[in-house]
Amino acid sequence: QHSASELILVEDEMTDTEDNEEEDLGVMDDQRSVILHLISQLKLGMDLTRVVLPTFILEKRSLLEMYANFMAHPDLFLSIAAGATPEERIICFVEYYLTAFHEGRKGAVAKKPYNPIIGETFHCSWDVPKDKVKAFRTNGVSTVSKDPTKEFGQDQSTCYKLRFVAEQVSHHPPVSCFYCECKEKKMCVNAHVWTKSKFMGMSIGVSMVGEGVLYLMEHEEEYVFTLPSAYARSILTIPWVELGGKVNISCARTGYSATVTFHTKPFYGGKVHRYRNYSEVKHNPTNTIVCKAQGEWNGMLEFTYSNGETKVIDTNKLPVIRKKIRPIEKQGPLESRHLWQHVTNSLKEGNIDAATEHKHRLEERQRAEERQRVALTTPWKPKYFAKEGDGWLYLNPLWKTH
Repeated sequence: QHSASELILVEDEMTDTEDNEEEDLGVMDDQRSVILHLISQLKLGMDLTRVVLPTFILEKRSLLEMYANFMAHPDLFLSIAAGATPEERIICFVEYYLTAFHEGRKGAVAKKPYNPIIGETFHCSWDVPKDKVKAFRTNGVSTVSKDPTKEFGQDQSTCYKLRFVAEQVSHHPPVSCFYCECKEKKMCVNAHVWTKSKFMGMSIGVSMVGEGVLYLMEHEEEYVFTLPSAYARSILTIPWVELGGKVNISCARTGYSATVTFHTKPFYGGKVHRYRNYSEVKHNPTNTIVCKAQGEWNGMLEFTYSNGETKVIDTNKLPVIRKKIRPIEKQGPLESRHLWQHVTNSLKEGNIDAATEHKHRLEERQRAEERQRVALTTPWKPKYFAKEGDGWLYLNPLWKTH
């Protein structure tokens, strides 16, 4: 049993300077012919899990790191525990949830993160200024402006520490797990996600099968939530991403639940939905709707509460707290940035052939190790997570240590 704290020295972590903005260039002509050739071999509805996609559509980070970017507003995440009532807490969760996706999907161009290899891990943390974590009603988010000159104070005593670890626990099917905790706020989240990609003509659909659970130890509440599907559209020109499907958030103990519906653009005619997602928070025992939200996950969101009050959040103006991560030379060989560094550097230099070669080597190594395990009948044993029922649980979660 590893305890995460033994392995990862937080003192080594530094504020992340990587900028994942992708250039908004469309697909080049020579790349278009590669994609057309690929498409000609695919059937509608075909599972893309084992299809090798061209390297030029890759984003310069692993899927495990993309999940970490769901926590880009850790102040909103930590504010959930500050809610005074179960109603306030689930509303805060929905506010956090709806703002969680835009930072993970940087830039207008849809690119695909690296498929993590089995055993790959990603670690990071955030220092969240305590004065940014507010109880629900005072949380006047819409007034906050994004001012890059005001770097958040790094003084530990004025900050909460939020830690994150992700691990690829299975290759077929591809399952990623992540766990995030803040000891001081006595809250943590544990999730497992199995990504399934499907070919849909001019778009690719990725469903995120699995669920997460948010634990608020002080209130003895568990919130179970699911994740939306993502669609990469117009894959031959300038690909872009939209979210679709219906997700659920529920807390059995308090009887509150929420549904969030992500609407995709209609195919023919029809206006683009001005409200691309719609959500409702409900108290099930009394069948009362306590909050409604509508808007766009990467634009403006408007919340209406049962007392008639409203609040608007502009996701593009929310201050992003940068994650802290250890420099590559201090990372282990299976940590995402260390593992993919040659692919990333080649992509940055625009050397697609070298990137493809490095990526191919990693995938070959993974296949060879898989064959060896099959021959020796030794199943893969993850480092930080253990299988429980249909899901996966972090080995040392806060609720075990409290």
